[in-house]
Amino acid sequence: MLPPRCVHYIGFKDDRYWNAFRIWGGPVMIHRRWDRIAKHDIGPDDVAIFAEGDEHQPLADYNATDIDERWL
Repeated sequence: MLPPRCVHYIGFKDDRYWNAFRIWGGPVMIHRRWDRIAKHDIGPDDVAIFAEGDEHQPLADYNATDIDERWL
């Protein structure tokens, strides 16, 4: 079985980030909120870790700047 193509963290603002980091490892993409860009970026083989809720929650009205860990 192939590993996931990309790990996405969505909506993390506090210590829950480090809890997720210990379990899932570091993200490749950090989406500040669940918006249209985040939804578009997540592929079928990717893993999406939400700070709260899941992919069925409403999208944010405005897009937020994302962080791509590959460029840091």
